[in-house]
Amino acid sequence: MPPPGSYRSAGPPGFQDDTNSRRSSGEWDAGFRLPLYAAEVPVREGWASLYAHTRCAPVPDCPSSLTEVVIVTAARSFGAPTAQSVQFTEAYATEDIVLQTARSLAREVGLTAVTPGAGSVLSLLAAAGSAKAVVEIGTGTGVSGVWLLRGMRADGVLTTIDVENEHQRIARRIFQEAGFAASRTRIITGRALDVLPRLADGVYDLIFVDADAAEFGACAEAALRLLRRGGVLVINGALAGGRISDPAARDVDTITIRETVKAVRESQEWIPALIPTGAGLLAAVKR
Repeated sequence: MPPPGSYRSAGPPGFQDDTNSRRSSGEWDAGFRLPLYAAEVPVREGWASLYAHTRCAPVPDCPSSLTEVVIVTAARSFGAPTAQSVQFTEAYATEDIVLQTARSLAREVGLTAVTPGAGSVLSLLAAAGSAKAVVEIGTGTGVSGVWLLRGMRADGVLTTIDVENEHQRIARRIFQEAGFAASRTRIITGRALDVLPRLADGVYDLIFVDADAAEFGACAEAALRLLRRGGVLVINGALAGGRISDPAARDVDTITIRETVKAVRESQEWIPALIPTGAGLLAAVKR
């Protein structure tokens, strides 16, 4: 980081630096004290591809109370994501034979598992929060569970809930094949809305909801009680199969998802973000 004082840009060819002329003519804004200069210079081959970066050097004989900030503008627009870029995003997250097997088994029993892109986000969030206690609503065949466990602390425990005992039997085997000891998972068979009230308040680091849309609102309310401050709620399917922004889509599931997304956004208890990967992830940090 450069030392305090006033700085002069030494950027790409073509950048006009009028620091000295402005200083001598008295154009420094004494109230704002931070004159701004846009470096609108096209990026040339060999330069950084996203921003036209500039180097700074001290300006001699300049009052230390004045600082020049150089704003570097984007060199070019990257435009909206294309179908190819979305496909690349999903393919970026690779899955080993264990996850591939779990995904294949999910298809066999009629389940839609989280995509590799969504799974990698789950793993990233678990790792970023150094998650030790995680709740998963919707065990399935263990796809999302493996992604979560791989991001969690080595001593972390995944509590996973599902109404289908047969699916959990498959998931248990998948967790074992992935190298996780039985002590790393707590597998509970039952309806989430019946199980969640029995879990302890304020002790969980992350809650992942991959359940029926009808339960999204109730699960979000329960998460507010179960999560510690700074804990993360993640809801899968937040884009309602692409219908979330279609005003003509008035089916019960889409309306419920819209209401949940809106409630989380407007609540003072959450810091939310809608992540457009897979079926859409609504992520929110508890304040």
